[in-house]
Amino acid sequence: MKMMLVGRRTALSAFLALVASTSMSLPAAAQEGGETLAAMRRAGVAKIAIASVPRYAFLSPDGQPQGYLVEISQAAMKAMGVAKVEPTVTTFDAMIPGLQARQFDFVPAGLNITSARCKVVAFSNPVTAQQDGLYTLPGNPRKLTSYVSVAQTPEALLAVLAGSNQEAYALQVGVKPAQLVKVPDVSAGIAAVTGARAHALVLSQFSIPNPEQRGLALTVDTSSPLLGIGIAFRKDSAALRDAFNKQLQVLRANGTMRDLYVKYGFSNWDTLAKVTKISDVVPNCE
Repeated sequence: MKMMLVGRRTALSAFLALVASTSMSLPAAAQEGGETLAAMRRAGVAKIAIASVPRYAFLSPDGQPQGYLVEISQAAMKAMGVAKVEPTVTTFDAMIPGLQARQFDFVPAGLNITSARCKVVAFSNPVTAQQDGLYTLPGNPRKLTSYVSVAQTPEALLAVLAGSNQEAYALQVGVKPAQLVKVPDVSAGIAAVTGARAHALVLSQFSIPNPEQRGLALTVDTSSPLLGIGIAFRKDSAALRDAFNKQLQVLRANGTMRDLYVKYGFSNWDTLAKVTKISDVVPNCE
């Protein structure tokens, strides 16, 4: 009887050792990311929110999501075991409420990392670095070169994406609410300027590829802060954000991020190369 008991204990010990060694050999990515990632893997799809902002994130004529932020997200998700992303096009001011209401799994739309947003969402590390610019008619008839110049020109009308960081910053530096023309997307902003309903459209400096082909001229506001765009996750999906950040590190290291950055016309990789964590653009954001 004693020999049988010893034998059973030996077998049990061997079984537990086998289980432990098997779990330790599982790929790290399969054990990270939390329940949100597990649910996306089961569904085979991640639900995302985007706006219609060419270069960053937009829909092709056949309804497929495209853009730098979309391709970065797809590359990271595939490495994490999620086959595809399913986009919903919405406005910037609806993205965080929709994320919190679990309409989306994450938001790769072009949200700038800000202190206020860091309180309600968990951002990935920055995937862009840029300043803001004013898109005006050729020749810049009102001589608008910065947010401050708009604030100092009471009759000037500034088009902004509704709910965007640019809208908030314009108010912060003294642009009056009555001077703002809120638009739902970039195309509407361009139409506001070319249709004489606004004197300038403010966006990040890379938002409109080849602006001269759209009847616009760009002036970068060199006094505006350096901004970084991050992918936004729910606070309770911090584990997913952390797993996403690990994939961003891989994409940086193997050159994929740089290749995509250049592919979509961003010309300041040397700046982004130095911006590797959230605190590089917003010190009090985690």
